[in-house]
Amino acid sequence: MRRLFPVTYETAAQTSGGARGTAGPAPGRPPAGAQEAPGADAPDGHEWSLDELADAYAYPAPAPGGREPWLRANMVSTLDGAAQHDGRSQPISSAADMRIFGTLRALADVVVVGAETVRQEGYRPARARAEFAERRAAAGQAPAPAVAVVTASVNLDFSLPLFTSPLVPTLILTGAAAAPDRISAAEKAGVRVVIAGDGAGVDPARAVRALADLGHTRLLSEGGPRLLGQLVAAEVLDELCLTVSPMLTVGDAQRIAGGPSVAVPRRFALMSLLEEDGFLFGRYRRA
Repeated sequence: MRRLFPVTYETAAQTSGGARGTAGPAPGRPPAGAQEAPGADAPDGHEWSLDELADAYAYPAPAPGGREPWLRANMVSTLDGAAQHDGRSQPISSAADMRIFGTLRALADVVVVGAETVRQEGYRPARARAEFAERRAAAGQAPAPAVAVVTASVNLDFSLPLFTSPLVPTLILTGAAAAPDRISAAEKAGVRVVIAGDGAGVDPARAVRALADLGHTRLLSEGGPRLLGQLVAAEVLDELCLTVSPMLTVGDAQRIAGGPSVAVPRRFALMSLLEEDGFLFGRYRRA
């Protein structure tokens, strides 16, 4: 894996010394414009360890005594803008993308996902991973993140492993107008139902605050596109981790975010950019 941005000592040295007839930087001296960044010690060109990826994707440190939530989303898109192929994201992913996917999960308190994505992707509960156990314990986190399913209808199959055998109990985020019998079915299955809206749907800002009130301040959304569109429109998305897959699918697949357009495009700033095997892994923060 290579770090393309921000430019660090190693990436600048490779760029400066890589062309024929150009001189590399003076030994021991960073090139002009080079800077240090999270994970900057990770050598380019090798398969980064999970610790190196975790450092590169660490959540921002909270302010002293602060418990403010930070919501990031993780999505993948092809060159022609498709977020899926045949209804699933796996065909446009890669081994490196899945390593980052697993790392982002391992850093989160809770994974927020839409009900349709749960149905289409066959979502399973997050598992504890020994490689991250010490890091999570030091951060005061549970062994694995909880999964919070956003649903207006609560029309879910509660016999699935996501609900029957999670290491950390699965949550449901819904509105106050959700059908009482569906809420009752969820609670009988051992699922905690959190009301985060006055109507049938979920208010994104209220959902983020409700999760923070439960102690979940490191939030990760894995889609789908409709949910991400709602988070963007509500201006609660702090960060987007986007994998650009070097593939073309054509077809009519959804983009990474769907729903009504916003009045003014939301501006995000590039924080870092990694590359492996033609896949680009960008990290963007709300400007």
